Amino acid sequence: MSTKKKLSSEETTGLLKILKARFGKNAHRHKGIEWEDVEKRLKANPAKLWSLQQMEQTDGEPDVVAQDAKTGEYLFYDCAAESPKGRRSTCFDHEALEARKEHKPGDSALNMAGTMGIEVLNEEQYRQLQQLGEFDLKTSSWIQTPAPIRKLGGALFADRRYDHIFVYHNGASSYYAARGFRGSLRV
Repeated sequence: MSTKKKLSSEETTGLLKILKARFGKNAHRHKGIEWEDVEKRLKANPAKLWSLQQMEQTDGEPDVVAQDAKTGEYLFYDCAAESPKGRRSTCFDHEALEARKEHKPGDSALNMAGTMGIEVLNEEQYRQLQQLGEFDLKTSSWIQTPAPIRKLGGALFADRRYDHIFVYHNGASSYYAARGFRGSLRV
């Protein structure tokens, strides 16, 4: 991945083309929102475009899921059917990564999200996403964890099984090939 946080004009054009096609294909996710308005805001925020490119490159398939009525910001979530492939096999946070003595994963979910300029979905956002389709039928995704749980060494993750959304706990230092994280970005 690039160390610069701005896309070239070719990268911008390519990403906007992908996002526009996904936006058009999934109109049920963003009723009442016009692509032209989203595109205008994206073009005015190059750092946000860079973050969306990071989401795309790690197989997150970001798409608009809402607009904040107060700020006018558009909210993008990772809408890939399964937890993004390029973000799996991560423990929860840097503290958990450092606590592992053997077989450390390459990164943590919170560190990766921070580097990408995005936020890990919280439980409410995860449940909102699941209202737009069926996600994580075979994988699971780390979600933001309340401080008291994290202080005791735990972290939360969620998935969809048996047509139900489950939120579970695990040790924050655990990691699995089928667990990644989903992000959100406000533009």
